[in-house]
Amino acid sequence: MSQPSILISGGGIAGPVCAWWLHRAGIKTTIIERAPELRKAGQGIDIRGQAREVVKLMELWDTITAKSTKEKGLLFIDSQGKTCASFPVDEKHGNSFTSDVEIIRGDLAQVFYDATKETSEYIFDDHVTAIDDDGKKVTCTFAEGPQRTFDLVIGADGMRSKVRRLTMPLENDGLSSCAQWIAYFTIPATPHDGQFAKWYNAPGGRLIFLRPDNGGGTTRVYLAITGSMHASKVAHYPTLSVPEQKRLWRQLTSDMGFEITRVLDEMDRSDDFYMQEIAQVKPPQFYRGRVALAGDAGYCPSPISGMGTSAAIFGAYCLAGELATCGGEWEEGLKRYREKMLPFVQSELTFSLT
Repeated sequence: MSQPSILISGGGIAGPVCAWWLHRAGIKTTIIERAPELRKAGQGIDIRGQAREVVKLMELWDTITAKSTKEKGLLFIDSQGKTCASFPVDEKHGNSFTSDVEIIRGDLAQVFYDATKETSEYIFDDHVTAIDDDGKKVTCTFAEGPQRTFDLVIGADGMRSKVRRLTMPLENDGLSSCAQWIAYFTIPATPHDGQFAKWYNAPGGRLIFLRPDNGGGTTRVYLAITGSMHASKVAHYPTLSVPEQKRLWRQLTSDMGFEITRVLDEMDRSDDFYMQEIAQVKPPQFYRGRVALAGDAGYCPSPISGMGTSAAIFGAYCLAGELATCGGEWEEGLKRYREKMLPFVQSELTFSLT
């Protein structure tokens, strides 16, 4: 009997975690990533609940905690930079706004990549363009590489999953908008930034959120606009180039006050700018035929929920575990995966399925 092979679309968090556990079960994995290399920047994320136990079982806990941002907590401030409220880290429980394990997404992705690069085949700068599931094998067509056939395909390619779009088409691509849009980028740190995150709310449903990194000399910026009144101005953002998106943010936020002038000027110079809509994937999707989804591709609770990364890690672990123990009866393994994850999604991620 030949070694089973699985294609994983997405080299961020869920994909490599799933690949790590599948390798332990003797299942060959290929990870295809649309970006030319790992995305090194990104928002700060934390690891909570069951995901912590998964990481500890992978013996990566110490590596991850060493890369913690060392953020000391959150300050709510006014337009003059004066502190209105302070929420320091809950070091005992790690469940405050700032977790005791706060890590930049790019750093976490690097940890999982390093743990799998010798045991999984990685293909960068390519993506799936067509999927043909005949019930016995899955044939995948790629934008660049040759067509290949696998026993199973896993979509771990984020909230706007191409795998989900190709195999499980849903109204509005399965996205339920939260009427919020965020831009992420880093700027040079200054001494007064400190080790506390700073949150400033401005009129018109707008905010600036500044967070320290892990000693690399930069401050992470989150610009956000909230409310349906902004939708007509930003709904077309996926069609814009990065310079056009930056100009859009300048138009929408230049009168906010606080440190907006510094933020926008550095935004124009940043090379890690990223914009996205805040949305959920509803209803959650787990699999169809021989195609499964993990992480944000299947059950995105929204990037601001604080649970997206933890759900991705735990979900990837559950998926790999059921595939590893199903004896090649993939449909049975995927069924058990859904049965295990659905209660978690409904309770831990506070999904509304109506």
